[in-house]
Amino acid sequence: MTADKKFRIGSWVVYPSHGVGKLDDVESFEINGETIEFFVISFPKNKLILKLPIKKAIKAGLRQVADRSGMQSVFDILSQRTRKKRLVWSKRAQEYETKINSGDLRALAEVVRELYREGKEAAQSFSERQIYQNALERLAREMSVIEDIEEPDAIKKLEIILQAA
Repeated sequence: MTADKKFRIGSWVVYPSHGVGKLDDVESFEINGETIEFFVISFPKNKLILKLPIKKAIKAGLRQVADRSGMQSVFDILSQRTRKKRLVWSKRAQEYETKINSGDLRALAEVVRELYREGKEAAQSFSERQIYQNALERLAREMSVIEDIEEPDAIKKLEIILQAA
């Protein structure tokens, strides 16, 4: 299925490095004598507008927002125990950022789970809190769209699941 058939104007989509955005429009531009169509995606939280060539959308990682079964897999991940990692913080931070920017909902849930657990055991550094907050907000934005709730309510629900694990 081609990218232009897979996505609809007005729908919510996920772009890996920016998170959840709204597909507002399709625009055409002539570049070097060739007409190229672009998705126009707005990210209200970041006050950002992205124009993404339709032909490159899938390769760039653009995907539809997950469904309820996808959210259930997130809840399952958040309920699991964290595996202790022996990597130094700089390597783990790089791994976490890669997972956050992958656009993979399950990878995002793993980051939230791992950093939340560490927060309970010891004081988190500033960079740990920043990465945790970034991952939590991205996860909550997608959850708020899926469940049609406000983002703060999604954060509360996610934190309740984390506390219960």
